[in-house]
Amino acid sequence: MNRRRDSKPLRIGDVSVGGDAPVVVQSMAKTDTRDITATINQIRELEECGCEIIRVAVPDEEAAQALSAIKRDIRIPLIADIHFDYRLALTSLGAGVDGLRLNPGNISDPEHIAVVVRAAKPRQVP
Repeated sequence: MNRRRDSKPLRIGDVSVGGDAPVVVQSMAKTDTRDITATINQIRELEECGCEIIRVAVPDEEAAQALSAIKRDIRIPLIADIHFDYRLALTSLGAGVDGLRLNPGNISDPEHIAVVVRAAKPRQVP
């Protein structure tokens, strides 16, 4: 059996990942995040299959604004997958997401990343 690499433990919502925590099942919704009903329905199906963390694409402001309604109707931690515009991460934080993923291929300005980190840190959002 392969040995897991050492990693720093952290929490995404109420789920522990890394460190000695058990491996966690996560998935990414394939729906258009702006379609709140379809996204919630797909996440609920994934929850029933054992998914413990869900990631959704946040390509624009409308998708970011949909996150609070999605978060309210699901039971597992929600991660916002941010591309191109770091300000979408700030809106996502305001919507109550449990985690952020900044695409390193298109969000690389250290100043923009620092703004997001400063906003996420007091909320304890990784």
